[in-house]
Amino acid sequence: MHFSNFTMITQRVSLSIAIIAMVNRTQQPGLFNTSTERPLAFTFNHSNRSIKEFNTAEVSVYEWSPETQGIIFSSINYGIILTLIPSGYLAGIFGAKQMLGAGLLISSLLTLFTPLTADFGVILVIVIRTVQGMAQGMAWTGQFTIWAKWAPPLERSKLTSIAGSGAAFGSFIILCVGGLISQALGWPFIFYIFGSIGCVCCLLWFTVIYDDPLHHPCISIREKEHIVSSLAQQSSSPRRSVPIKSMVRCLPLWAIFMGFFSHFWLCTIIITYLPTYISSVLHVNIRDSGVLSSLPFIAAASCTILGGQLADFLLSRNLLRLITVRKLFSSLGLLLPSLCAVALPFVASSYTTTIILLILIPGTSNLCDSGFIINTLDVAPRYASFLMGISRGFGLIAGIISSTATGFLISQDSVSGWRNVFFLAAAVNMFGLVFYLTFGQAEIQHWAKERTLTRL
Repeated sequence: MHFSNFTMITQRVSLSIAIIAMVNRTQQPGLFNTSTERPLAFTFNHSNRSIKEFNTAEVSVYEWSPETQGIIFSSINYGIILTLIPSGYLAGIFGAKQMLGAGLLISSLLTLFTPLTADFGVILVIVIRTVQGMAQGMAWTGQFTIWAKWAPPLERSKLTSIAGSGAAFGSFIILCVGGLISQALGWPFIFYIFGSIGCVCCLLWFTVIYDDPLHHPCISIREKEHIVSSLAQQSSSPRRSVPIKSMVRCLPLWAIFMGFFSHFWLCTIIITYLPTYISSVLHVNIRDSGVLSSLPFIAAASCTILGGQLADFLLSRNLLRLITVRKLFSSLGLLLPSLCAVALPFVASSYTTTIILLILIPGTSNLCDSGFIINTLDVAPRYASFLMGISRGFGLIAGIISSTATGFLISQDSVSGWRNVFFLAAAVNMFGLVFYLTFGQAEIQHWAKERTLTRL
């Protein structure tokens, strides 16, 4: 699961680092965004030109303005939204293994074809990214169907945080080596390499993953009995319908949804625009921009795992109630990154302080993984995959709005634009935090419990 998250995020973030080399930085913002290909001039008069420069000169440059880049970045979220809810529901009925594996395979193949589609225009790039988002939406939500059958209640924070840390680790790797790959081999190889890694991951997925512990041939009987007995109190009976009306009226669910919306707003900006921010504000080249952009995700992966361990420790020792743990980690994961984001515009002149704050934002933000991110497993384990699809849908809507708004704001004026971007993100985070603290719960809701019907 960790490897699948690693693969999907590298394929998603590949464009964020590659676009620095793909886009013609000398263009004027007012140009129309038709992704007109314009080959870089290459002359053979300079015999001492390095291989690195040769590879960079061969690739194409596209005239995509910040507004167009924002649309391209957000297009993958459109695709994910289209499949989140139906795939979450179907995964709960038919099993998550096939659906998640198929989504991962499709995403990997489309990643391999991304450089080719760029030559045919920006419209086709948007279409490919949208379809890729649909594939990743199938994969994201299927995970919680698996966790509902594999993760004992007192180990959920730890297991889901380890799996989720694959996304942070993947972001670190792609941003760290993406710039190096772009300079050494050319930006298309970013997509070729990580698309191929995804295909390898698919082979492993279909080989070693099973939908539930009862059908896994390799785990010990003791481990199987431990998992099954720990989940015995949860309903495992097949559901005939989803109580939509009860869900709509459930404020604890809306608290989770608002938490996702706030969390994804800032996270999408960081994941999508971090290389661009470092390149434009700190004025570094693509190689250094990629390396610096990768550093925050080491902190994110570490905080995700440590947060999960700490949350389960607090619960296993009965030091805090479940709802207290969820609200504590949600508060830390929304408040701390907001403070860092607000401070960023005021320390832009300090290279070191800027990097430190950029490292802290994703690191502290991932503490939410032990908060509202897994809260659906507490309040409605029977419908965890379906509700995770809806939750991520709210998060991706936030990602679409924040990506598009960021592209618009920084195209008007770079300095004031970035300031407004971070202030707005902090405000959204505070809204989500207050809503979750007010209405969040951790008890199984009445409509999510198994009912025994009697006939008169």
